[in-house]
Amino acid sequence: LADNLPPPSTVAQFLKSNTIIDRVRIFDANHEVIQAFAGTGILVSVTVPNGDIPSLTDPWNARRWVDTNIKPFYPATKLHYICVGTEVLHWGPQSIVDHLVPAMRVLHAALVKAGIKDVKVSTPHSLSILFKSNPPSKASFRPGWDVGNLAPILKFHRETKSAFMVNPYTYYAYTPGNESYCLFKPNRGLYDKATGKRYTNQFDQLMDAVYVSMKKLGYPDVEIIVAETGWPSGGDPQNTHANVANAAAYNGGLIKKVSSGVGTPLMPGRKFETYIFSLFNENLKGPSLDEKNFGLFRPDFTQVYDIGIMHGSQSTSPSPKSPSPSTPSPSPKSSSPSTRGKRWCVPKPDATDVALQANIDYICSNGIDCSPTQPGGPCFEPNTVRAHASFLMNSYYQAHGRHDLDCDFAHTGTVASSDPSNGQCKYIYMK
Repeated sequence: LADNLPPPSTVAQFLKSNTIIDRVRIFDANHEVIQAFAGTGILVSVTVPNGDIPSLTDPWNARRWVDTNIKPFYPATKLHYICVGTEVLHWGPQSIVDHLVPAMRVLHAALVKAGIKDVKVSTPHSLSILFKSNPPSKASFRPGWDVGNLAPILKFHRETKSAFMVNPYTYYAYTPGNESYCLFKPNRGLYDKATGKRYTNQFDQLMDAVYVSMKKLGYPDVEIIVAETGWPSGGDPQNTHANVANAAAYNGGLIKKVSSGVGTPLMPGRKFETYIFSLFNENLKGPSLDEKNFGLFRPDFTQVYDIGIMHGSQSTSPSPKSPSPSTPSPSPKSSSPSTRGKRWCVPKPDATDVALQANIDYICSNGIDCSPTQPGGPCFEPNTVRAHASFLMNSYYQAHGRHDLDCDFAHTGTVASSDPSNGQCKYIYMK
Protein backbone atom coordinates (compact mmCIF):
# COMPACT_ATOMS: atom_id res chain seq x y z
CA LEU A 1 0.00 0.00 0.00
CA ALA A 2 2.28 2.70 -1.32
CA ASP A 3 2.47 5.05 -4.28
CA ASN A 4 6.23 5.58 -4.25
CA LEU A 5 7.64 2.10 -4.82
CA PRO A 6 10.07 1.12 -7.60
CA PRO A 7 8.88 -1.05 -10.52
CA PRO A 8 8.58 -4.81 -9.81
CA SER A 9 11.31 -5.68 -12.34
CA THR A 10 13.74 -3.36 -10.54
CA VAL A 11 12.83 -4.85 -7.18
CA ALA A 12 13.30 -8.41 -8.42
CA GLN A 13 16.74 -7.69 -9.85
CA PHE A 14 17.73 -5.81 -6.69
CA LEU A 15 16.79 -8.78 -4.51
CA LYS A 16 18.61 -11.23 -6.78
CA SER A 17 21.79 -9.18 -7.11
CA ASN A 18 22.11 -7.44 -3.77
CA THR A 19 20.45 -9.51 -1.05
CA ILE A 20 20.35 -12.99 0.47
CA ILE A 21 16.53 -13.04 0.16
CA ASP A 22 15.56 -16.20 -1.71
CA ARG A 23 11.75 -16.08 -1.51
CA VAL A 24 8.94 -13.53 -1.37
CA ARG A 25 5.21 -13.47 -0.65
CA ILE A 26 2.78 -11.09 -2.30
CA PHE A 27 -0.75 -10.38 -1.07
CA ASP A 28 -2.37 -10.88 -4.46
CA ALA A 29 -1.48 -12.53 -7.78
CA ASN A 30 -0.24 -9.42 -9.59
CA HIS A 31 0.97 -10.54 -13.01
CA GLU A 32 3.58 -7.81 -13.36
CA VAL A 33 5.15 -8.84 -10.04
CA ILE A 34 5.06 -12.56 -10.85
CA GLN A 35 6.60 -11.95 -14.29
CA ALA A 36 9.31 -9.74 -12.77
CA PHE A 37 10.73 -12.70 -10.86
CA ALA A 38 11.03 -14.94 -13.93
CA GLY A 39 14.56 -16.28 -14.23
CA THR A 40 15.69 -14.94 -10.87
CA GLY A 41 15.48 -18.26 -9.02
CA ILE A 42 13.61 -16.49 -6.21
CA LEU A 43 10.56 -18.41 -4.96
CA VAL A 44 7.27 -16.50 -5.21
CA SER A 45 4.13 -17.22 -3.19
CA VAL A 46 0.89 -15.58 -4.30
CA THR A 47 -2.39 -14.93 -2.52
CA VAL A 48 -6.09 -15.40 -3.28
CA PRO A 49 -7.98 -12.41 -1.79
CA ASN A 50 -10.35 -13.44 1.01
CA GLY A 51 -13.40 -12.33 -0.96
CA ASP A 52 -12.56 -14.65 -3.88
CA ILE A 53 -12.47 -17.80 -1.74
CA PRO A 54 -16.13 -18.91 -2.13
CA SER A 55 -15.93 -18.82 -5.93
CA LEU A 56 -12.94 -21.19 -5.93
CA THR A 57 -14.98 -24.04 -4.49
CA ASP A 58 -16.27 -24.41 -8.06
CA PRO A 59 -13.79 -26.63 -9.99
CA TRP A 60 -14.29 -24.65 -13.22
CA ASN A 61 -13.46 -21.36 -11.45
CA ALA A 62 -10.44 -22.92 -9.77
CA ARG A 63 -9.09 -24.23 -13.09
CA ARG A 64 -9.61 -20.81 -14.66
CA TRP A 65 -7.78 -19.17 -11.74
CA VAL A 66 -4.81 -21.51 -12.24
CA ASP A 67 -4.91 -21.01 -16.02
CA THR A 68 -4.86 -17.22 -15.54
CA ASN A 69 -2.53 -16.71 -12.59
CA ILE A 70 -0.15 -19.70 -12.52
CA LYS A 71 0.28 -21.44 -15.88
CA PRO A 72 1.42 -18.40 -17.96
CA PHE A 73 4.33 -17.80 -15.57
CA TYR A 74 5.27 -21.36 -14.65
CA PRO A 75 8.02 -22.60 -14.50
CA ALA A 76 10.00 -19.48 -15.55
CA THR A 77 8.94 -17.93 -12.25
CA LYS A 78 9.51 -20.36 -9.40
CA LEU A 79 6.01 -20.26 -7.98
CA HIS A 80 5.99 -21.80 -4.54
CA TYR A 81 2.69 -21.48 -2.62
CA ILE A 82 -0.81 -20.27 -3.28
CA CYS A 83 -2.02 -18.71 -0.03
CA VAL A 84 -5.79 -19.05 0.06
CA GLY A 85 -6.77 -15.87 1.86
CA THR A 86 -5.05 -14.12 4.75
CA GLU A 87 -5.99 -14.79 8.40
CA VAL A 88 -9.44 -15.96 7.28
CA LEU A 89 -10.50 -17.45 10.63
CA HIS A 90 -9.59 -14.21 12.39
CA TRP A 91 -11.34 -11.82 10.01
CA GLY A 92 -14.29 -13.89 8.76
CA PRO A 93 -17.10 -13.59 7.85
CA GLN A 94 -18.40 -17.07 8.53
CA SER A 95 -19.50 -17.53 4.93
CA ILE A 96 -15.86 -17.23 3.83
CA VAL A 97 -14.57 -19.35 6.73
CA ASP A 98 -16.94 -22.14 5.71
CA HIS A 99 -15.58 -22.15 2.15
CA LEU A 100 -11.89 -22.08 3.11
CA VAL A 101 -11.05 -25.80 3.21
CA PRO A 102 -13.21 -26.70 0.18
CA ALA A 103 -11.48 -23.94 -1.82
CA MET A 104 -8.05 -25.19 -0.77
CA ARG A 105 -8.93 -28.72 -1.87
CA VAL A 106 -10.43 -27.67 -5.20
CA LEU A 107 -7.52 -25.34 -5.97
CA HIS A 108 -5.04 -28.13 -5.22
CA ALA A 109 -6.97 -30.45 -7.54
CA ALA A 110 -6.84 -27.78 -10.27
CA LEU A 111 -3.04 -27.60 -9.94
CA VAL A 112 -2.75 -31.38 -10.19
CA LYS A 113 -5.02 -31.43 -13.23
CA ALA A 114 -2.80 -28.79 -14.85
CA GLY A 115 0.26 -31.00 -14.23
CA ILE A 116 1.74 -28.56 -11.70
CA LYS A 117 2.94 -30.64 -8.77
CA ASP A 118 5.48 -28.40 -7.06
CA VAL A 119 3.18 -25.45 -6.29
CA LYS A 120 1.50 -26.05 -2.95
CA VAL A 121 -1.61 -24.65 -1.28
CA SER A 122 -1.91 -23.23 2.24
CA THR A 123 -3.54 -20.39 4.20
CA PRO A 124 -1.83 -18.08 6.74
CA HIS A 125 -3.28 -17.85 10.25
CA SER A 126 -3.22 -15.11 12.84
CA LEU A 127 -2.22 -16.46 16.26
CA SER A 128 -5.72 -15.65 17.43
CA ILE A 129 -6.20 -19.32 16.52
CA LEU A 130 -4.56 -20.08 19.88
CA PHE A 131 -6.80 -20.27 22.94
CA LYS A 132 -3.71 -20.27 25.18
CA SER A 133 0.02 -20.03 24.52
CA ASN A 134 1.60 -19.63 27.96
CA PRO A 135 3.08 -22.00 28.96
CA PRO A 136 3.42 -23.82 25.63
CA SER A 137 2.66 -27.20 27.22
CA LYS A 138 -0.87 -25.95 28.03
CA ALA A 139 -1.47 -24.47 24.58
CA SER A 140 -4.46 -25.34 22.44
CA PHE A 141 -6.40 -24.01 19.49
CA ARG A 142 -9.61 -22.10 20.15
CA PRO A 143 -12.62 -24.32 20.84
CA GLY A 144 -14.77 -24.49 17.72
CA TRP A 145 -11.94 -23.59 15.37
CA ASP A 146 -9.88 -26.57 16.54
CA VAL A 147 -12.02 -29.47 15.35
CA GLY A 148 -14.28 -27.53 13.00
CA ASN A 149 -11.65 -25.71 10.93
CA LEU A 150 -8.04 -26.39 11.88
CA ALA A 151 -8.20 -30.19 11.99
CA PRO A 152 -9.50 -30.35 8.38
CA ILE A 153 -6.83 -27.84 7.31
CA LEU A 154 -4.08 -29.89 8.98
CA LYS A 155 -5.48 -33.06 7.40
CA PHE A 156 -5.22 -31.34 4.00
CA HIS A 157 -1.62 -30.35 4.72
CA ARG A 158 -0.67 -33.90 5.66
CA GLU A 159 -2.31 -35.32 2.55
CA THR A 160 -0.69 -32.79 0.18
CA LYS A 161 2.67 -32.52 2.02
CA SER A 162 2.19 -28.78 2.41
CA ALA A 163 2.89 -26.56 5.41
CA PHE A 164 0.72 -24.94 8.07
CA MET A 165 1.26 -21.15 7.92
CA VAL A 166 1.24 -18.92 11.01
CA ASN A 167 1.91 -15.23 11.68
CA PRO A 168 3.69 -14.91 15.06
CA TYR A 169 4.15 -11.22 15.94
CA THR A 170 5.86 -10.70 19.28
CA TYR A 171 5.44 -6.95 18.68
CA TYR A 172 1.77 -7.12 19.60
CA ALA A 173 2.52 -8.91 22.88
CA TYR A 174 5.08 -6.31 23.98
CA THR A 175 5.02 -4.84 27.46
CA PRO A 176 7.85 -2.83 29.08
CA GLY A 177 8.48 -5.79 31.37
CA ASN A 178 8.99 -8.35 28.60
CA GLU A 179 10.94 -6.27 26.07
CA SER A 180 14.06 -8.45 26.16
CA TYR A 181 11.93 -11.61 25.89
CA CYS A 182 10.24 -10.23 22.75
CA LEU A 183 13.50 -9.06 21.16
CA PHE A 184 15.83 -12.07 21.51
CA LYS A 185 17.86 -10.27 24.20
CA PRO A 186 19.25 -11.80 27.42
CA ASN A 187 16.47 -12.35 29.98
CA ARG A 188 15.36 -14.70 32.73
CA GLY A 189 13.03 -16.48 30.36
CA LEU A 190 9.97 -18.61 30.93
CA TYR A 191 10.19 -22.04 32.53
CA ASP A 192 7.59 -24.60 31.49
CA LYS A 193 7.31 -27.00 34.43
CA ALA A 194 5.41 -29.63 32.46
CA THR A 195 8.17 -30.11 29.86
CA GLY A 196 11.20 -28.89 31.83
CA LYS A 197 11.98 -26.48 28.97
CA ARG A 198 13.13 -22.89 29.42
CA TYR A 199 12.09 -20.27 26.88
CA THR A 200 14.45 -17.33 26.38
CA ASN A 201 12.40 -15.63 23.65
CA GLN A 202 8.73 -15.28 22.82
CA PHE A 203 9.15 -16.47 19.24
CA ASP A 204 10.07 -19.96 20.52
CA GLN A 205 7.19 -19.85 22.97
CA LEU A 206 4.64 -19.03 20.25
CA MET A 207 6.02 -21.59 17.80
CA ASP A 208 5.95 -24.34 20.43
CA ALA A 209 2.42 -23.30 21.42
CA VAL A 210 1.38 -23.83 17.80
CA TYR A 211 3.18 -27.18 17.72
CA VAL A 212 1.55 -28.41 20.95
CA SER A 213 -1.86 -27.36 19.63
CA MET A 214 -1.24 -29.24 16.38
CA LYS A 215 -0.09 -32.28 18.35
CA LYS A 216 -3.26 -32.26 20.43
CA LEU A 217 -5.23 -32.59 17.19
CA GLY A 218 -2.98 -35.42 16.03
CA TYR A 219 -0.85 -33.53 13.49
CA PRO A 220 2.65 -33.00 14.98
CA ASP A 221 4.28 -34.08 11.71
CA VAL A 222 2.97 -31.21 9.55
CA GLU A 223 5.63 -28.62 8.71
CA ILE A 224 5.19 -25.03 9.91
CA ILE A 225 5.95 -21.89 7.89
CA VAL A 226 6.33 -18.46 9.47
CA ALA A 227 4.22 -16.71 6.86
CA GLU A 228 4.53 -13.23 8.35
CA THR A 229 6.32 -11.57 11.26
CA GLY A 230 8.16 -8.32 11.87
CA TRP A 231 8.62 -5.20 13.97
CA PRO A 232 8.07 -1.54 12.97
CA SER A 233 10.94 0.94 13.01
CA GLY A 234 8.64 3.83 13.88
CA GLY A 235 5.17 4.42 15.26
CA ASP A 236 2.70 6.64 17.03
CA PRO A 237 4.10 8.61 20.00
CA GLN A 238 2.62 6.26 22.59
CA ASN A 239 4.27 3.24 20.95
CA THR A 240 7.84 4.02 21.95
CA HIS A 241 8.82 0.38 21.40
CA ALA A 242 8.31 0.91 17.66
CA ASN A 243 11.82 2.12 16.90
CA VAL A 244 14.82 1.32 14.74
CA ALA A 245 16.86 -0.37 17.49
CA ASN A 246 14.04 -2.73 18.44
CA ALA A 247 13.17 -3.51 14.81
CA ALA A 248 16.82 -4.36 14.12
CA ALA A 249 17.04 -6.46 17.29
CA TYR A 250 13.90 -8.45 16.50
CA ASN A 251 14.39 -9.03 12.79
CA GLY A 252 18.14 -9.57 13.18
CA GLY A 253 17.53 -12.03 16.01
CA LEU A 254 14.81 -13.71 13.98
CA ILE A 255 17.10 -14.30 11.00
CA LYS A 256 19.76 -15.81 13.22
CA LYS A 257 17.19 -17.93 15.01
CA VAL A 258 15.58 -19.46 11.94
CA SER A 259 18.88 -19.82 10.05
CA SER A 260 20.68 -21.58 12.88
CA GLY A 261 18.90 -24.91 12.59
CA VAL A 262 18.66 -25.08 16.40
CA GLY A 263 14.87 -25.09 16.30
CA THR A 264 12.78 -24.58 19.43
CA PRO A 265 12.73 -26.40 22.78
CA LEU A 266 9.99 -28.77 21.56
CA MET A 267 11.10 -28.84 17.92
CA PRO A 268 14.89 -29.19 18.12
CA GLY A 269 16.71 -29.09 14.80
CA ARG A 270 13.75 -27.65 12.91
CA LYS A 271 14.20 -24.88 10.36
CA PHE A 272 11.24 -22.68 9.53
CA GLU A 273 10.71 -21.09 6.15
CA THR A 274 10.20 -17.50 7.28
CA TYR A 275 8.86 -14.28 5.77
CA ILE A 276 9.58 -10.87 7.29
CA PHE A 277 6.86 -8.27 6.97
CA SER A 278 7.67 -6.26 5.00
CA LEU A 279 10.11 -5.46 2.23
CA PHE A 280 9.26 -1.73 1.94
CA ASN A 281 7.77 0.92 4.17
CA GLU A 282 4.21 1.66 3.01
CA ASN A 283 3.27 5.32 2.90
CA LEU A 284 -0.44 4.66 2.27
CA LYS A 285 -0.87 2.15 5.11
CA GLY A 286 -2.64 3.21 8.25
CA PRO A 287 -4.18 4.55 10.29
CA SER A 288 -1.28 4.16 12.74
CA LEU A 289 2.30 5.16 11.96
CA ASP A 290 3.37 1.67 13.07
CA GLU A 291 1.61 0.23 10.01
CA LYS A 292 3.61 2.48 7.68
CA ASN A 293 6.99 1.49 9.12
CA PHE A 294 7.38 -2.29 9.01
CA GLY A 295 9.67 -2.14 5.95
CA LEU A 296 13.28 -3.28 5.76
CA PHE A 297 13.90 -0.83 2.90
CA ARG A 298 12.87 2.65 1.88
CA PRO A 299 11.58 3.11 -1.69
CA ASP A 300 15.07 4.16 -2.85
CA PHE A 301 16.46 0.77 -1.70
CA THR A 302 18.35 2.22 1.25
CA GLN A 303 18.09 0.03 4.34
CA VAL A 304 16.05 1.33 7.25
CA TYR A 305 18.51 -0.66 9.38
CA ASP A 306 21.10 -3.36 8.72
CA ILE A 307 20.32 -6.94 9.68
CA GLY A 308 22.72 -8.60 7.27
CA ILE A 309 20.45 -9.28 4.31
CA MET A 310 22.64 -7.35 1.87
CA HIS A 311 25.53 -9.18 0.22
CA GLY A 312 28.73 -8.13 1.96
CA SER A 313 26.85 -6.66 4.93
CA GLN A 314 29.17 -6.03 7.85
CA SER A 315 26.84 -5.83 10.83
CA THR A 316 24.22 -8.07 12.38
CA SER A 317 24.42 -10.60 9.60
CA PRO A 318 22.53 -13.93 9.62
CA SER A 319 25.58 -15.28 11.34
CA PRO A 320 27.35 -12.57 13.27
CA LYS A 321 30.72 -13.70 12.06
CA SER A 322 31.79 -13.93 8.48
CA PRO A 323 31.41 -16.31 6.70
CA SER A 324 27.89 -17.47 7.58
CA PRO A 325 27.31 -20.78 9.40
CA SER A 326 26.27 -22.42 6.13
CA THR A 327 29.51 -21.45 4.46
CA PRO A 328 32.63 -23.55 5.15
CA SER A 329 35.39 -21.62 6.88
CA PRO A 330 38.39 -20.80 4.73
CA SER A 331 41.33 -23.16 5.00
CA PRO A 332 44.00 -22.86 6.15
CA LYS A 333 43.08 -20.80 9.21
CA SER A 334 44.62 -17.38 9.39
CA SER A 335 46.99 -18.11 12.24
CA SER A 336 48.13 -20.89 14.51
CA PRO A 337 47.41 -20.69 18.26
CA SER A 338 50.91 -21.89 19.00
CA THR A 339 52.65 -18.89 17.43
CA ARG A 340 51.64 -16.25 19.96
CA GLY A 341 51.25 -15.70 23.71
CA LYS A 342 47.98 -15.87 25.56
CA ARG A 343 45.08 -14.28 23.69
CA TRP A 344 41.44 -13.50 24.37
CA CYS A 345 38.62 -12.30 22.12
CA VAL A 346 36.76 -9.13 23.12
CA PRO A 347 34.37 -6.71 21.36
CA LYS A 348 35.75 -3.77 19.45
CA PRO A 349 35.07 -0.41 21.15
CA ASP A 350 32.78 0.73 18.31
CA ALA A 351 30.70 -2.49 18.18
CA THR A 352 27.02 -1.67 18.69
CA ASP A 353 24.75 -3.41 21.19
CA VAL A 354 22.62 -4.64 18.28
CA ALA A 355 25.61 -6.35 16.67
CA LEU A 356 26.84 -7.73 20.00
CA GLN A 357 23.40 -9.12 20.82
CA ALA A 358 23.50 -10.88 17.45
CA ASN A 359 26.83 -12.40 18.48
CA ILE A 360 25.30 -13.63 21.75
CA ASP A 361 22.35 -15.22 19.93
CA TYR A 362 24.64 -16.95 17.47
CA ILE A 363 27.08 -18.23 20.09
CA CYS A 364 24.37 -19.55 22.42
CA SER A 365 22.73 -21.45 19.56
CA ASN A 366 25.99 -23.09 18.49
CA GLY A 367 27.00 -25.29 21.39
CA ILE A 368 28.65 -22.79 23.77
CA ASP A 369 27.63 -22.87 27.44
CA CYS A 370 25.98 -19.49 28.05
CA SER A 371 24.89 -20.18 31.62
CA PRO A 372 27.72 -18.08 33.20
CA THR A 373 26.02 -14.95 31.78
CA GLN A 374 22.53 -15.97 32.90
CA PRO A 375 20.99 -14.77 36.21
CA GLY A 376 22.95 -16.31 39.09
CA GLY A 377 25.97 -17.01 36.92
CA PRO A 378 29.42 -15.61 37.78
CA CYS A 379 29.40 -13.35 34.71
CA PHE A 380 25.82 -12.09 34.88
CA GLU A 381 26.97 -8.82 36.45
CA PRO A 382 27.40 -6.31 35.00
CA ASN A 383 24.11 -7.12 33.26
CA THR A 384 24.92 -5.42 29.94
CA VAL A 385 24.95 -6.68 26.37
CA ARG A 386 28.62 -5.67 25.98
CA ALA A 387 29.77 -7.51 29.11
CA HIS A 388 27.86 -10.68 28.24
CA ALA A 389 29.03 -10.58 24.61
CA SER A 390 32.64 -10.12 25.71
CA PHE A 391 32.64 -13.24 27.86
CA LEU A 392 30.78 -15.35 25.29
CA MET A 393 32.77 -14.20 22.26
CA ASN A 394 35.92 -15.28 24.09
CA SER A 395 34.35 -18.63 25.02
CA TYR A 396 33.56 -19.25 21.35
CA TYR A 397 37.04 -18.15 20.28
CA GLN A 398 38.75 -20.43 22.81
CA ALA A 399 36.53 -23.42 22.00
CA HIS A 400 37.37 -23.14 18.30
CA GLY A 401 41.12 -23.08 18.75
CA ARG A 402 41.91 -19.35 19.04
CA HIS A 403 42.06 -18.75 15.29
CA ASP A 404 41.73 -15.10 14.28
CA LEU A 405 38.76 -15.89 12.04
CA ASP A 406 36.81 -17.07 15.09
CA CYS A 407 37.16 -13.65 16.72
CA ASP A 408 35.99 -11.75 13.66
CA PHE A 409 32.21 -11.76 14.24
CA ALA A 410 31.54 -9.57 11.21
CA HIS A 411 34.35 -7.23 12.25
CA THR A 412 32.95 -6.63 15.77
CA GLY A 413 35.62 -8.64 17.64
CA THR A 414 39.33 -8.16 18.24
CA VAL A 415 42.09 -10.24 19.83
CA ALA A 416 43.52 -8.91 23.11
CA SER A 417 46.72 -9.94 24.90
CA SER A 418 45.57 -8.96 28.41
CA ASP A 419 43.19 -11.10 30.47
CA PRO A 420 39.76 -9.37 30.57
CA SER A 421 38.61 -11.37 33.62
CA ASN A 422 37.11 -9.30 36.41
CA GLY A 423 36.02 -10.25 39.91
CA GLN A 424 34.35 -13.64 39.99
CA CYS A 425 33.95 -13.64 36.20
CA LYS A 426 36.98 -15.58 34.98
CA TYR A 427 37.40 -15.64 31.20
CA ILE A 428 38.08 -19.02 29.67
CA TYR A 429 41.56 -19.71 28.42
CA MET A 430 42.10 -23.18 26.97
CA LYS A 431 45.70 -24.34 27.21
